[in-house]
Amino acid sequence: MAQRQDASTGEIVEDKAIDSAAGKDKDGKPTMQVKVYSPHKIYFDNAATSISGEDATGPFDILAHHHNFIALLKPCELNIRAEGADSHVKISGGIMHVKADRVTVFLDV
Repeated sequence: MAQRQDASTGEIVEDKAIDSAAGKDKDGKPTMQVKVYSPHKIYFDNAATSISGEDATGPFDILAHHHNFIALLKPCELNIRAEGADSHVKISGGIMHVKADRVTVFLDV
């Protein structure tokens, strides 16, 4: 079994399989469930292969099987790559939460 360093404690732990929302697209690429919404509108709610955004440290990408992650998003354009068509959502800021192949982006909060 693989080992990894726990980001919160720094301890070396066994990397166990997690309950995952991931699947695969028609090309066999791993996907994750992505939901981007504000209190008044849902901008995206579907499987995607990646999502790109920007926080105070700069631009970043999230792929399936990413470790748990939370970020305060700067004004930017979120780029969501999904089977069929890419989506682009221009935002003025928000919060992104990544856990177990589920990405949730809260806008206008």
